[in-house]
Amino acid sequence: MKVVYSHDGGPFLVWTLVVQLVLCGSGVYATNGTKNCKLLTESASERAVLNRLEPLAHKNFTAVTNNGTESYTYVFQLCGDAGGIQGAGVVQFETKKMKAKVIGMYNATQAIGGSDWVILFYGNGESYHDHCSKEMRKAMIMISCNRGTSSDQMKVALEVRQRAQDCFYLFELDSSAVCPPLDSHLSTGSIILIIGFCLLSVYLLGGFLYQRLIVGAKGMEQFPNYAFWLEVGNMTADGCDFVCRSGNREEAPAYRGVATEPLEEEPEERDDYLLPM
Repeated sequence: MKVVYSHDGGPFLVWTLVVQLVLCGSGVYATNGTKNCKLLTESASERAVLNRLEPLAHKNFTAVTNNGTESYTYVFQLCGDAGGIQGAGVVQFETKKMKAKVIGMYNATQAIGGSDWVILFYGNGESYHDHCSKEMRKAMIMISCNRGTSSDQMKVALEVRQRAQDCFYLFELDSSAVCPPLDSHLSTGSIILIIGFCLLSVYLLGGFLYQRLIVGAKGMEQFPNYAFWLEVGNMTADGCDFVCRSGNREEAPAYRGVATEPLEEEPEERDDYLLPM
């Protein structure tokens, strides 16, 4: 996969096509992925970081940059021969002079990484002529997580060479290869609901098939345990009616206050006079 950054296009695209043809025609590709990289200090942690980049193996990444009247094409390959140059991890091609410079070798690799990023160091490149005390060039490739990118994109961030030592080329590459896996967190309630739904589905489907094929039931009787659930429904309806019904009820006797004044005794009616003498 090739990604090209150019400000004015034109000849840069032509040069990029030439570089790609050279890469394809060379027939040199890493066969062991990240195992081809030789760490300066072999350690399990750095090797684990390199293994995270395995999806990027066997791919060439290309970027074009302009510096005044000069233009350069950079080719990076993970633990493979960039530009068809044996042992080269990052190569710089000068457009006009058709000259290649090795920026870093993958036999002098360092790797550090975090949860969603990896920085790859390639050392032992060609020596500077007039800068950085004529030390050997080295490349730093910062690979950052980007799940939204449809293709792995590389660009030249900067070149630091106005120093007496520790000069470097910095490249940036966005890729989903270094993104952490997405964890699916399900709560206990969600797990219980899923299990309950599965059991209910098995119960309904199995009961329906049994009632229809074995018992020979028809209509609503195909529903498993139809009589039981019908009784449960009736009892539930009766309970709701008892608790929530709004029909007429016997009214409780109204509360009447007690009078403060003593009640006058009503004269006792005597009906003695009704008796025959």
